[in-house]
Amino acid sequence: MRVVFILFFLVCSVTIAQGDIIAKEYFKNGKYEKALVEYKKLYARAPSNITYINQIISTYQQLEQYEEAEIFILKLIKRINYPAFYVELGYNFELKNNKEQAQLNYQKGLVSIDDKVTNVFTVARSFQNHSLLEEAALAYEKAMVLKPDFNFNVQLAQIYGEQGNIDKMFNSYLNYAEFNPAALKDVKRAINDFISEDAYSENNVLLRKNLLKRLQEEPNTLWNATLSWLFIQQKDFKKAFIQEKAIFNREQGNLDRVLELASIAANEEAPNIAKEIYGYVIETAQDAETKLKAHFSLLQLNIASSDENDYGSIKTQYLELLNTFGTTPETLELQLSYAHFLAFYMNETDEAISFLENLMEAPLSRLEKAQVKLELGDVLVLKEAFNKALIYYTQIQRNLKNSTISQEARFKVAKASYYKGDFKWAESQLKILKASTSQLIANDALDLKLLISDNKYEDSLQTALKLYAKADLLSYQNRNDEAIAILSKILEAHKTEPIIAQTLYKQAQLFELKSQYDQALVNYEAIIENYRDGVLIDDAYFHLGIIYEKYLNMPEKAKAVYEKIVFNHADSIYFIEARKRFRKLRGDAIN
Repeated sequence: MRVVFILFFLVCSVTIAQGDIIAKEYFKNGKYEKALVEYKKLYARAPSNITYINQIISTYQQLEQYEEAEIFILKLIKRINYPAFYVELGYNFELKNNKEQAQLNYQKGLVSIDDKVTNVFTVARSFQNHSLLEEAALAYEKAMVLKPDFNFNVQLAQIYGEQGNIDKMFNSYLNYAEFNPAALKDVKRAINDFISEDAYSENNVLLRKNLLKRLQEEPNTLWNATLSWLFIQQKDFKKAFIQEKAIFNREQGNLDRVLELASIAANEEAPNIAKEIYGYVIETAQDAETKLKAHFSLLQLNIASSDENDYGSIKTQYLELLNTFGTTPETLELQLSYAHFLAFYMNETDEAISFLENLMEAPLSRLEKAQVKLELGDVLVLKEAFNKALIYYTQIQRNLKNSTISQEARFKVAKASYYKGDFKWAESQLKILKASTSQLIANDALDLKLLISDNKYEDSLQTALKLYAKADLLSYQNRNDEAIAILSKILEAHKTEPIIAQTLYKQAQLFELKSQYDQALVNYEAIIENYRDGVLIDDAYFHLGIIYEKYLNMPEKAKAVYEKIVFNHADSIYFIEARKRFRKLRGDAIN
């Protein structure tokens, strides 16, 4: 008997599920008469199922059978104590243009919340389902007054946002953040859709005033943190710094937030305020690790803004830091950076090699030793000691198989082989790296492989490719004038070969490094004119736009160039940034 019951139950469940699918399909395709028949069958089997009830009401209304819908709802009200049905009845009257009866029933739904506050969940949802936003807001507001434990600030914020009442929306989101500080990240994500980089936009001003008022009424680091976030969106890092200092002074925690702000400012090309923030961390931090982080980051900013006249002073700063913090595994990043600076900036490759070889003797982990070998290999490539460099790279691959640093070493093996002119071996390594777990390495590997494979068959002697690899090596060695000269030779002597587009692009990048923007423009325009169907077309457009916008102060030309990417190259890696810049130049509010 039990088995028979179970089989009967399963058959019924399957039948209902199939009927539900059929009814939904009919409704979706506008076959409302058939949908109504199916939903009535389902309702007969499950007369308390709210989904089926609502679908029957909606189907009647789609068929404009408002009287039938009214009769159905009134029967439900007599049978089931479910105040949301008053909302459904009111909406049905609204469809009949009977505004007075609609409002009477809406009020019944709202009054039901006075009788039982939990009715708000179904009543408010029913209002929202019919876009009756004002009534839905009243329902939530009433419930929160009757039962302060209830928190509908997120729902209210969404409603206010839909209504265009931005001030009340911000207020509700901030109320929710105060109630649940862990949700601040979600709140900021929601608010972000309504603010822009423009500090003087109406919405930004409203949010700032709201936060400042809250700070005055009841100091809370939550509001400092939100103000800091707002100022960061506006790229006003100095004001964000003031808020971060206030948070640190009140909480006396760690300085991680302040360090993160400095990093953001540096990445957003605001080096002066970034340096000021790092200076504050150095003065304030009590632990050596934080001080070292700040010193190191400040040093990198100084290097980025320095020229050859400053290198001696920077070397002295490195040595002072190494003397202060010691040459231990804890300062490995600083030591590697010092060796890199010696080799790549001061051209003191022998001193860098000696320093790194001594560092190899320190008690380091396998991963730390691999990092030293990687830097040592790079310096040896700089010195064109390719075979010795390949030994170190290969050791890393052997000792740390399948790791990210092993894949990086394999790419450097390929790059060193390419510099040497051993394109066959380079290509074999690059084929393996196409499946690298590191997307950056995989992309770089693919770019280099395409460069080799696209050009190795054009000339049996591979003259142009060898010249290009030589120019690439000179660029790696910071000998950019020599690299530009070799690339010019390729452009003159190999005009019909496919490597020309890549040569124009590489040379344009070197011109940019030397701030020779007019000459870079000529190259990018040549790519656009002659290689419109090539893989570098979007790169050329984007760099052209940046030059017009940032260096030549020609915003209209920049806008026209970005527009080409937006409308013709939606699959470009530059699409999002180009769209953002295009909209900003057009005068849109940019989130």
